[in-house]
Amino acid sequence: MDAAHFVFAPFLGYLWSFSRLFVRAPAGRKRFNVLGALNAITHEVITVTNDSYINAQSVCTLLRQLAALHVNLPLTLVLDNARYQKCAIVQELAALLDIELLYLPSYSPNLNLIERSPHSPHQIPIV
Repeated sequence: MDAAHFVFAPFLGYLWSFSRLFVRAPAGRKRFNVLGALNAITHEVITVTNDSYINAQSVCTLLRQLAALHVNLPLTLVLDNARYQKCAIVQELAALLDIELLYLPSYSPNLNLIERSPHSPHQIPIV
């Protein structure tokens, strides 16, 4: 499981014009957030999205989705050490849903399958 945060702002790769052109970017920090989990066997990606913040409630929503998809199957979720993933609310819900939480060592994204997946939001080309 991992999160990606996309900032709403224009990006021009190449621009040609007769006169100098300025493109206004929106002020503030508007984002589109994606919290996703990758099934290591089927490569299915399950996501929770919002335009505010990824927090413990977002993680709990994803845990409920995963539990509903994998009824009566053992489920281990590999996570990094984000504070919102390690809080008591998330750990209590995971225990209630019988989901094992496996936290990776700090600074080791290479161990997280979603970081290496071609389905990872970090690797989706924006065209």
